[in-house]
Amino acid sequence: MSANTPNAQHIDANVASAQALLADDKLPLHRKITYGFTDMSGNLLYCIISSYMLYFFTNVFGLSVGMAGTLLLIGRIFDAIGAPVMGILVDHTHSKYGKSRPWFLWMSLPFAIFVWLLFTTPALSGTAKILYAGVMYILADLSYTAMSTPITSVLPNLTSDTDGRMQANSIRLVLGNVGNFFAVTFIIPFAGFLGHGNDQRGWSLAVGVYSIVAFILLIIAFLDMREKNIESEEVITIRQSLKATKHNWPWIIIVVANLLYWTAFIVRNSALPYYFQYNLSDKNLISFFNGFSIIQIIGMASVPLFVKFLHKWGTTVFFLAMTMIGQIGIGFAGHNVTLALVFWCLACIGSGSACTMFFGMVGDTVDFGEWKNGIRANGFLTAIGASFCIQMGSGFGSFIAAKLMEQFGFSAALKTQSATSLGGISFTFIWVPVIIYAISLILMVVYRKWENHEPIVKADLAKRHAEEAKA
Repeated sequence: MSANTPNAQHIDANVASAQALLADDKLPLHRKITYGFTDMSGNLLYCIISSYMLYFFTNVFGLSVGMAGTLLLIGRIFDAIGAPVMGILVDHTHSKYGKSRPWFLWMSLPFAIFVWLLFTTPALSGTAKILYAGVMYILADLSYTAMSTPITSVLPNLTSDTDGRMQANSIRLVLGNVGNFFAVTFIIPFAGFLGHGNDQRGWSLAVGVYSIVAFILLIIAFLDMREKNIESEEVITIRQSLKATKHNWPWIIIVVANLLYWTAFIVRNSALPYYFQYNLSDKNLISFFNGFSIIQIIGMASVPLFVKFLHKWGTTVFFLAMTMIGQIGIGFAGHNVTLALVFWCLACIGSGSACTMFFGMVGDTVDFGEWKNGIRANGFLTAIGASFCIQMGSGFGSFIAAKLMEQFGFSAALKTQSATSLGGISFTFIWVPVIIYAISLILMVVYRKWENHEPIVKADLAKRHAEEAKA
């Protein structure tokens, strides 16, 4: 079809109209930064859970690896159910603060308190101790979901500018990575410093301090945030929310690919402390390597540039491939710590940048759902595409890591692991994530078709909104 055909002229006119509307909908820099505070706060606490929960349960709290893995999976199933429910609640929320923004105010304190209680070991034993661990884990996860779901759902309502969304999302992920850095790098030595040889006391005090900082960051984000582009105050029913997923193929692809990503990521993070403590016989390498994960900021900050040349699907494929190469390199590096660190940095840059892409693209699927089905279900679609994937992927990842190590004979009660156990830890840490990342990569190649369709979606939506405004 030539550029001069009536249909092409119609599309060009709609695109021009859309660009004019977006020119007045720019997101200021300070709001992009405070938006990033939400993820910084969440990661400051959640990354302790995702990186050290299995390790804490087995080596500090005192559970067996099999019991710990089972609790982590059960907790994530509860939370995975809570994710779409939370999305529906966001869609039903109407307050003077907006739809997503008030949840940062409402959930900041419960989130901080429940995470602190999760890492506090009470004077219990037997079934009571297991029940405490399970209940606190579920409450901490549910409060995180109630806080994190609005992080993604609020973005489409902060601005309609796609570039602005990608920039805000990149800043969010960069600051989130800063939170991750402080969580995974300093929590073990900080707990050791505060505990003076008592790990249980040290972890409780250290996580308590982190919880206070996370609470303050969420309140600052809430105070600065402003929601716009809420086209209708009409309540979206559960049936309508489900309808928004009908034939929304880009959303389905993103959900599955992101679920696989988080499963692989948590398998790696769960096995990491065991790999360095037992396979490389140096517990100090846990915080050392995790500290170097801050380097993924380089990839996150450069994501908008990569997108301009490789598009979104190509950028995601590129960084997933980089992650896999880094993982494989760590496996071949063996006890060569320097070489392993080089490949670890490569894997971190890849995984952090791929994560940025998934969060950015799920917002675009909200537009597709509105274009296809006439329903803009921000909360429900982004809750499944983000929070559900994180929580369910974390559950699968922790369970897979725990069960694999259990099958290979790991026991925290043994200071020296058998050769079979060490082989199982290495396989879980290195190769299982590579296999899962590869499947996610293939799905993103399929996503290319839907990304190419986005200009038509944006143009048609701009025309609809303009006509509604006139009416």
